[in-house]
Parts: sequence; structure tokens; C-alpha cells
Amino acid sequence: MNDGSPLRFVPGHIAPEDAGPAPRLFAFLRRELLVTADNALPSVAAIDALGIEATRTQYLGAWEDTHCFSAELPDDFKPPDGFATRDLRMLFASLEPELHALAGRAVQIVEWDRSHQFCGACGIPTEPSSSDRSRSCPDCAVPMYPRLSPAMIVAVERGDEILLGRGGNFPPGIFSVLAGFVEPGESAEEAVIREVYEETRIVVEDVRYFGSQAWPFPNSLMLGFTARYASGTVNTDHDEEMETADFFHVDNLPTTFPGNISISQWLMEDFVKRHGKNRD
Repeated sequence: MNDGSPLRFVPGHIAPEDAGPAPRLFAFLRRELLVTADNALPSVAAIDALGIEATRTQYLGAWEDTHCFSAELPDDFKPPDGFATRDLRMLFASLEPELHALAGRAVQIVEWDRSHQFCGACGIPTEPSSSDRSRSCPDCAVPMYPRLSPAMIVAVERGDEILLGRGGNFPPGIFSVLAGFVEPGESAEEAVIREVYEETRIVVEDVRYFGSQAWPFPNSLMLGFTARYASGTVNTDHDEEMETADFFHVDNLPTTFPGNISISQWLMEDFVKRHGKNRD
């Protein structure tokens, strides 16, 4: 099924005639995934046994030899005994990383399919494409693809120090590296320079790509970078979302988000390791 692909998961948009004996199904009530009482992904057989009917389903592709689907549950759906719906943020510790990543892909496809049933220009029903993951209006002929919002996230270093900030919506006492969305017409590297300056009045240089992560909250693609301090004094008075920020020495870091599930944590881990430390 993977046709020799080097990737374990091969995306697809046309469902096979035979989905095999045990396909995988990610069923969502709005943006919450249907799981068992112990936060495991239920089997299709278990879902079918309950007589659960989906409003719409979408083919996602194949994970090795297993076909994968997503489904939109009706708005009035109530999980039966032994089942629950959970936001994906609550399932990082319950689902293995590959399965959680697939669920993140699924929820974005479900939301896109739900919100693009009608043309935004003329209002008539759209139709799915047979050639790619898109829907289009028969009259306007404008393809509508799943939304993807690129965002940059950066570890700004000044010798043995790293620039960390906390937004007003962070849990008390938590700091993180800086992040922000890429605007139309700018490169990701330009977004790094702009966002860091807008949030802290710090000028950076030597912006280098670090890595990326799909982040389905709601539909971001996080592009990670490192950068070096060039000039300036930290000042957050110009940014309403930034509560405070400062440079912190590797030996005296503030409390950051726990775990190792996001690219913000990977950037922090990289910083402390390159300075001969271990992140607690």
C-alpha cells in the first residue's frame, strides 16, 4: 500500500474499494476525538457495533498496511458509556506519537471538509476533486485546499543566555521561546526578525533553520529557527500579547512547559545540550 514510499504514512484522498479487515478511524465531535474511557483509539468494529453514524467521512491515506479515515460526528452526538471525546491536547500522553500526529492531520481534514461544503463566493455546493485534496465550486472553478498557517518559532541566543518570554495566556510562571505567524509576502526568516523585534525590541542575526512540526491547534505548521542576538534592550511595552521577556542564563532558566512533545521544547533541549547541560 505504501508503494515503496520511504514514509510510513502515505497520504491519499481517494478511498480504496477494499479498506481491509481493520482500518483506522479518527472520529471527531467538532475538534474532540472519540476515544475509549482509557483514552485509546476505538476500533472501527467497536464504533460500528454502537451504530454511530457519521455526518461525513474522509480518506486520509495508508499507515503501512492500514487504511486510515476521519469522520465528522453529528453536533448532537453523545458519547455512549465507555467512550468519551477529548481535545487532542489532552491526549499527548495517551496516544503514541505517530497516532497522535495522524489524529492531528485528521482533525484538520475534518474541519476543512465541514467548512468548505459551499462556495464562499456564490454559495452553491462544492465538489471534491478527484486529483488532489481540494474542493471546488462548479461555477467559480476555484479550488479550496485545507488551510495551513505557517508560523515561526525561534531560540534567540546571546552567548550562554536564551531569550524567553511569557504571553498573557500562559499558565502562571511559565516561559517559552518566541513565536508568531508568518505574514503574506514575507519569508519565514523575515518573520523571525520582525516578530522578535515587535515583541521585545531585540534585533537578531544569523537566522538558521532548525526543524518543523505540524501543530493542529488549529492548523499551524511550526517552522523552528535559531538566531543570535545583534543589538537592543528587551522591551515588551510595544506588544499587547507579551507579558514579559528577558535573557536567561543556561544555569538559571525559568520554568518552561514540561515534557518533550513540541518544537518549543526541542529548541530548549538543543540549547541546554549545546551548553553542556541537561534540561530538567
